[in-house]
Amino acid sequence: MSSPQTSPHTAQSSPAPDPLRWKALIFIGIAQLMVVLDGTVVNIALPHAQAALHIPDTNRQWVVTAYSLAFGGLLLFGGRISDLWGRKRAFITGLAGFAAASALGGAAVNEAMLLAARAGQGVFGALLAPAALSLLSVTFTAPKERAKAFGIYGAIAGAGSAIGLLLGGLLTEYLNWRWVMFINIPFAAVAATGALAFVREREPARNRDRLDIPGVLLATGGVVALVYGFTKAASAGWSAGITLALFALAAVLLAAFVTVQAKVKSPLLPLRVITDRNRSGAYLALGLAIVGMFGLFFFLTFYLQDVRGYSPVTTGFAFLPMVAGMITGSTQIAARLLPRIPARLLMGPGIMLAAAGMLILTQLSTTSSYATVTLPGMLLLGTGMGTMFTPAMSLATYGVQPRDAGVASAMITTSQQIGGSIGTALLSTIAVNTTTGYMTAHHGGPALTAQGLVHGYTTAIGWAAAIMTVASVVAFTLINARSDAFALKTGAATDQDAVPAAAH
Repeated sequence: MSSPQTSPHTAQSSPAPDPLRWKALIFIGIAQLMVVLDGTVVNIALPHAQAALHIPDTNRQWVVTAYSLAFGGLLLFGGRISDLWGRKRAFITGLAGFAAASALGGAAVNEAMLLAARAGQGVFGALLAPAALSLLSVTFTAPKERAKAFGIYGAIAGAGSAIGLLLGGLLTEYLNWRWVMFINIPFAAVAATGALAFVREREPARNRDRLDIPGVLLATGGVVALVYGFTKAASAGWSAGITLALFALAAVLLAAFVTVQAKVKSPLLPLRVITDRNRSGAYLALGLAIVGMFGLFFFLTFYLQDVRGYSPVTTGFAFLPMVAGMITGSTQIAARLLPRIPARLLMGPGIMLAAAGMLILTQLSTTSSYATVTLPGMLLLGTGMGTMFTPAMSLATYGVQPRDAGVASAMITTSQQIGGSIGTALLSTIAVNTTTGYMTAHHGGPALTAQGLVHGYTTAIGWAAAIMTVASVVAFTLINARSDAFALKTGAATDQDAVPAAAH
């Protein structure tokens, strides 16, 4: 009678693909779109919500900050919970909680109710986002299919923010600001219904280790202090006491977190997740690229509305070419080439293409044509970012053990969240200081205000292009996965750490 021991060949073979995987992708994508949309759709409606609920100017930033602090601070915890509970359960719980918080926000009758709702969205978003990406990782393991799935997911992740600007403008102008919250409810209902019917998760992918409570507290406190530090830097200044204190606190807490993770038996973030050069390279390159992209969204929105006089709806439509470029880059360029060429040869050139688009946008003026400056800049930026998003998302779980898929997915979202916070704070400071210097040097009156604003915006966009260039260098130098190695190691079922010693 033959031995039941698993052979080396069997140990390394992938399980049969899930026959419902492409239907599952639809609903995972809907959930991701909801989370990404929420990042920008609320910004368009914020002035109307502020007026309706009588929120003072000093507190209005908390409508955005309450979400970003909860979301960014709890992402690693949310990723670990999805590994512990199971990704499908975490996914559906996140959807239900996000919908409930959105309903609370849409029905808000005062400032406190709206801020509580936004914090609630952040909490459940931190559970939902890593679960969605890790479900994608463990569902699609065949190289070509994985590239296509991550191409679609990357297009949603990249284009969702710009779509949010359009949707926010439409809802605010033709309905009212409350609908930017209520719109999440049908998204969540459809995604949850589809997940119950079509999303499957293999039981062995769970992580049954005890939850690392000290790690949760240190990571959450460190990331919250860091994100809030950048928020305060944008309003109070980089040398303000509160800003420096927050950065110092973040450094202490995050250093303590790394120390704890190296010593505890069941760490919140196993260091093996971030010491792999390809994963760490993807986290760093994407985070730096997001610094530039978030800054551009911010300045271009103000430029089109305040300088060119576009309405919110027209501004949203103006961003659509960028969305088209992102979809093209993700689904037609990256998804087709990822199984054939090394990831760095997609990420590096993709980021450089985005930087080239930004350089074009540094030529904006108070009278520049949309067709000759804004449009080509947006197309290049969108295509470049779309091309880099797909391999970056896939590299987030490159060679990772199945039990670490949730927390590895959380890391890529954390890098985006921190990158967005840095981009908003750093580039806003550059723009404001440049505009102030311009107005002082030209003894500016009202006639020069628009020119001063544009000078500040274009200077900040130039810095964003420089940061993008650094991100491209990071991608070229740190990421070394070959296309064939990537095809073999990508996917939870083929992780080499999970193969028995006899198979090596």
